[in-house]
Amino acid sequence: MRSFSACVLLSLAVAVYCAPQPEITLQDENLAESYLKKFFNLTEEKGPTSRRGINPVTKKLSEMQRFFGLQITGTLDADTVAMMKKPRCGVPDGNLARFSTFGRDLKWERNSLTYRIENYTPDMSRSEVDGSIEKALQVWAKVTPLRFTRIYSGTADIMISFGRQAHGDYYPFDGRDGTLAHAFAPSSGIGGDAHFDEDETFTFRSNSGYVLFMVAAHEFGHSLGLSHSDDPGALMYPTYTYRNPETFVLPKDDVNGIQSLYGPNPDKDPSVVVPLPPSTPDACDSTMVLDAVTTLRGEMFFFKDSFFWRSLPNSRTPQQSLITSFWPTAPVNIDAAFESRHSDKIYFFKGRRVWAFSGYTPKRGYPKKLTTFGLPRSVRKIDAALNDVQSGKILLFSGDYYYSYDEARRAMDQGYPKRVDQTFFGLNSKVTAAFQYRSFTYIYSGPYMFEYDLRSGRLYRVLRNAYFLRCTNF
Repeated sequence: MRSFSACVLLSLAVAVYCAPQPEITLQDENLAESYLKKFFNLTEEKGPTSRRGINPVTKKLSEMQRFFGLQITGTLDADTVAMMKKPRCGVPDGNLARFSTFGRDLKWERNSLTYRIENYTPDMSRSEVDGSIEKALQVWAKVTPLRFTRIYSGTADIMISFGRQAHGDYYPFDGRDGTLAHAFAPSSGIGGDAHFDEDETFTFRSNSGYVLFMVAAHEFGHSLGLSHSDDPGALMYPTYTYRNPETFVLPKDDVNGIQSLYGPNPDKDPSVVVPLPPSTPDACDSTMVLDAVTTLRGEMFFFKDSFFWRSLPNSRTPQQSLITSFWPTAPVNIDAAFESRHSDKIYFFKGRRVWAFSGYTPKRGYPKKLTTFGLPRSVRKIDAALNDVQSGKILLFSGDYYYSYDEARRAMDQGYPKRVDQTFFGLNSKVTAAFQYRSFTYIYSGPYMFEYDLRSGRLYRVLRNAYFLRCTNF
């Protein structure tokens, strides 16, 4: 049987996380058994698999939860079922590592490869398809010795086609959503080929469908010998996330993976400044400075670069995702964020603008200028924001000062701005993030977090910023 990588890329469904947790049904249990057999090699073996009495299902559930960054319980919970119900890739995900390959024997033995586009999707113009495919291949060419030449007839190393349902390779597509595309690892015959499901809506740049460039770039990773990565920031992560094609830079994990097969690009021009490949932040990095922290419907969200961690009250493991997987139109590398209990919205600040979302739905009319909150034009950015639940005021930090905004009156309070160190004793450096939890106010400054009682002004503790991230090494 040929080595096969069937990639499925999808958008995360935030509603799953915000909605009440459903009960596990018999149908869910049957789904879980089928899922674990197909993707995590669950066998039919009955009874314990070791002297400790570890049930096979418990073991495989734990493997699956670890791979996707879920809470590792070994039991079938709502979040695990929700992940299993997502459309996904047909290749098993049991490799618990960052980047992974199909093996060194499954790579191209030459650096000059050909590709051919056999047909086109009606969703896009021919020039848009051509441009998306070429750009997706160049993602890999920029960091390796690989070079791609397009041919218009005959058999290419990478044959690219659009088809629906049964399309001639014994791996039929499943209709709209679900499997978006699949690709075959390097080998003779069908090896290297990439197929895209015509029942999907592919787009050039818009997030109102699946961006062909992103789908194709992932698929060509398989065509060149990469399997999936459990790094949620990697291009080779099994799920689809919208990213702007114009600003996309191949993440470090993918660079490491492809260069383990082919080496670096020997033709790189040292005079040309190129963006460094982004790395996925580590919750256990003691020097990490968070961009923003906020609550959202009973959960805590911690933002860093293009990512955030979502921490559930009863979970020991925070779940890491890309910001655009929940909020496709939100900015990344945000300055501040807060949740409004008054309007049930979450606000993101970056530079002189603010974005608003109801759950994950963007609010019409945003982004708006900072002056929307009554801030003076001299304020160029907000460093941190928090919702003071008891007073109903929004505290906005900028430099050495902070402002108090009254949501009910939609106006800035009199007597502000005030100096930060006037209210928050012992805080003598820049505020980088802030939020409230269980009546305490937490002010972040660099890698440290200061715990205050806002009513008395008392400072209780100074903690590392990984405290709420529940870092296993903390």
